Amino acid sequence: MTTIKKFLIFSNCLHNVFNFRGKLLESIAQLGYEIHIVAPVLKKYATDHSDFISRGYHVHQINMQRTGTNPVKDIKTFIHIYQILTRVKPEYVLSYTVKPMVYGTLAAWLARVSYRFVLFSGLGYTFQQVEETNKRSVFQTCVHMLYQQALARSSKIFFQNSDDLNLLKKLNVFKPIIPTVVVNGSGVDLSDFKVMPLPKDESGNVKLSFLLIARLLKDKGIVEYVEAAKQIKKEYPDAEFHLVGSMDENPAAIEKAQLDQWIAEGDIIYWGELKDVRPAIAASSVYVLPSYREGTSRSVLEAMSMGRAIITTDAPGCRETVVSGKNGYLVPVQAINELTDAMRQFIEHPNLCEQMGLASRNIAVDMYDVKKVNTQMIAEMGLG
Repeated sequence: MTTIKKFLIFSNCLHNVFNFRGKLLESIAQLGYEIHIVAPVLKKYATDHSDFISRGYHVHQINMQRTGTNPVKDIKTFIHIYQILTRVKPEYVLSYTVKPMVYGTLAAWLARVSYRFVLFSGLGYTFQQVEETNKRSVFQTCVHMLYQQALARSSKIFFQNSDDLNLLKKLNVFKPIIPTVVVNGSGVDLSDFKVMPLPKDESGNVKLSFLLIARLLKDKGIVEYVEAAKQIKKEYPDAEFHLVGSMDENPAAIEKAQLDQWIAEGDIIYWGELKDVRPAIAASSVYVLPSYREGTSRSVLEAMSMGRAIITTDAPGCRETVVSGKNGYLVPVQAINELTDAMRQFIEHPNLCEQMGLASRNIAVDMYDVKKVNTQMIAEMGLG
């Protein structure tokens, strides 16, 4: 009798799994693996849940707070994870986002899961602040110690850019003996995100339309984007600045009152949260992400795949996507004037939108095809 091997993925958000790891799970399932997904608050993502169930995947709800450090609740979460793992008995576990990486990996080690993989899709503020100040608070020290314990028990660590890998090495967060791999982000489905024509104004010229898609967090560069928009609109009143994204419970989140003020003053056109971002990308000429740090931004890859020029920061997880002057421009982090200047280049030279947009598509095809990224991850996890 052939034993079916089981693969389990653990994240803090079911929609995140659907949106960013769906194609990976599909490829793993095609190899004959039974797929298990662990995530909290399933009822919030009923459509994603139903889709996974229809594919024959097994979805397990976990009681877990995405943020917060309540020791009692976190211990209960850890025990619940361990119970799921001992019941399911997967051979392979892949965990990403903070609590799943820490608690999931430690629980998988205790449950004697054979292969325990960790994926860093970016580094949170606990690492960013240390990089900037070279000092650790008591809280940061505790968090880093938890990471050390979990990563010491991982089989392999995946990173989405080499800057994150090098920072964690510098901070001694994991031992050199643990194998590491850098992959090109989450990849993008080139067949779903096809090249779309640039929007045109009533005269048939390229429309001056910029777009940012991100959770509404300050470290995504939302404030800088709006301030640059204000400056540009003084010179070019017809220029449009679109914003897509959800409000967030993170301490660094943009307040709703601030968002409402930007909308009321006409600084931005706010689309809210979209399950399908393609209409927003199609309505834009240039994609902008002034983020302070990323893993590798999926929204940038999607915009590149659809043939859009990119303005982003010379920061980890952002700089990898742009060859400055070829498919867009890189600007310093939190540099509003430089961001404004980059936007002005496209307004004054609209032919760059198409020229750099096509270069973006070519880079996406060469480097960020989700099939290539998933093939690499599957090989590195030994699933093939």
